[in-house]
Amino acid sequence: MIAFRQVTFARVGRPLVIDASLQIHPGWKVGVVGANGCGKSSLFALLAGELHAEAGDVDIPARWHIARVAQETPALPDAALEFVLDGDTELRRIERELAEAEAAGDGEAIGHLHARYGEIDGYSAKARAAEVLHGLGFTDADFTRPVADFSGGWRVRLNLARALSCRADLLLLDEPTNHLDLDAVLWLEGWLKSTASTLLVISHDRDFLDAVVGQIIAIDQQRLSMTSGGYSDYERARAARLAAQQSAFEAQQREIARLTRFVERFKAKATKARQAQSRVKMLERMEIVAAAHVDSPFHFAFRTPESLPDPLLVIEHAHAGYAERTILQDVTLTLRPGCRIGLLGRNGAGKSTLVKLLAGNLGHAGGERKEAKALNIGYFAQHQLEQLRPDESPLQHMQRLEPLTPEQELRDYLGGFDFRGEMATRPVGPFSGGEKSRLALALLIRTRPNLLLLDEPTNHLDLEMREALTFALQEFEGGMVLVSHDRHLLRTCADELWLVSEGSVTPFDGDLDDYAGWLAMQRSAEKEPEPDAVAEKAERLQQRAEAKANRQTLLAERRKLTKEIEKLDKQLAGWHTEKSALEAQFADPDFYVAVDREKSEEMHHRAGWLAEQIDTAEMAWLELNEALEALPTV
Repeated sequence: MIAFRQVTFARVGRPLVIDASLQIHPGWKVGVVGANGCGKSSLFALLAGELHAEAGDVDIPARWHIARVAQETPALPDAALEFVLDGDTELRRIERELAEAEAAGDGEAIGHLHARYGEIDGYSAKARAAEVLHGLGFTDADFTRPVADFSGGWRVRLNLARALSCRADLLLLDEPTNHLDLDAVLWLEGWLKSTASTLLVISHDRDFLDAVVGQIIAIDQQRLSMTSGGYSDYERARAARLAAQQSAFEAQQREIARLTRFVERFKAKATKARQAQSRVKMLERMEIVAAAHVDSPFHFAFRTPESLPDPLLVIEHAHAGYAERTILQDVTLTLRPGCRIGLLGRNGAGKSTLVKLLAGNLGHAGGERKEAKALNIGYFAQHQLEQLRPDESPLQHMQRLEPLTPEQELRDYLGGFDFRGEMATRPVGPFSGGEKSRLALALLIRTRPNLLLLDEPTNHLDLEMREALTFALQEFEGGMVLVSHDRHLLRTCADELWLVSEGSVTPFDGDLDDYAGWLAMQRSAEKEPEPDAVAEKAERLQQRAEAKANRQTLLAERRKLTKEIEKLDKQLAGWHTEKSALEAQFADPDFYVAVDREKSEEMHHRAGWLAEQIDTAEMAWLELNEALEALPTV
């Protein structure tokens, strides 16, 4: 169990959380939420031992192995599958020691190491790692590719796969759905729900949190609180708490006004002076209730497009791809004002390719791409962040876009995206991913597009910014095509779903739950076992059965020893209590006056017997504990 006892922690001298006390039980799956900069990542650093509490205690079981997703991945020559397996340090240690024992011909060590290797399911480790990599979108061909060959987003996935594969007791995941598509997010949900690890996950994806976690830890105004249920349950509880707080605040304000009026009216009258003074003391002792405050820092909307031609864009019988590889074939579609289309499809199926085709950033073979004369495309993709000028501020970016607009108007606009004061004039280079995404969206919205093409616009955005973007998109009058792993955004902003699969683009007859079922069927079809795979699975099951039998034997022996130790503990406690009571009587001079000689000798004899029993029992207790510690861990 993890226990926080009156914990305070800070960064650079700034308190983030004060006087926090809570417990997290083994196997719990907990979501961590709060505004950017409130201390969520610092909480993870505290649990990982990278940050020390300013006050209080954080207790984590000493034997627990903690896994986190690394923030950086060097350009390693290691194969992807081997890189993932390297995350299980015990597995790799046993493999090294086995090789050394086999080279030395040490049969006894080989036997012990093989037994432990079976206990940790080492024989199936590669299969488990391959399953994780497949779930996160990697192909069999990727397994042998060097880590250095993968782009930044795919290295993030490799780091996630490594953390998921290392048999951790405590798994700390910070925004694991960033850089994943919907296919991988749905797989990750299933994996996390089935893992026995204790899980803490920071996420701004409300559907993901609702599906995975059973508790929410919220950091708000330097306080840590825990709510049972998913994110939706937390939102309802928070709304009720804020409503109650506001009601209490208003009632108290009315009482303060009443007492103040009484004091001002009667403080000068001799007959009422004492009562007036009493009311003053009541006011002084009153603990002021703060008004509830839930304002979002984000306030923006899409401006009305200058024109809305119909249709906006028409694609007829177009083929698209890269070099000599065709990804999409015979694409035919029409985009009109007011259309709200969400794209679905497995990783690599061509969703981003379709968006690039619509944007005109990718050529097409055959067919036609006809756009309206007044078409104004607002295209958002992750590479847009790379086009920001790192040495320029948000305000300079806006002035480059609109050099004749008054500075104050641009500052007011940027304030709606929470770029206020000095933040508006700082260089963009050191900004976080979320801040860069907000700026890229601010620049895009300012261009008054009539067709939006959004490829994963919520990556790095926190819950409040996602909600503000959702509201803005709902009011947008133009056409929209959206690719997102955020199901809340898809559900609330997309009126129709299209499926990109096997080179074609077709309307999807169903909702997101139906799509999850479609994905499950696709994965099931891919898992048809080959004869060799069946034999390998049978061998793994046999190894697991043998390891389980060994564990059961060890558990039985451990329970037997534990029971005997507990029995001795109880006996020793009773004997020590009785012996201490007798010795206290012997030390009292009045004892020998009040008790006759025969009774005194009997009591001394009893004390001697107790001493012998205690010595014997303590020796047995030590031997039993040594035997218990000598047993292998289960």
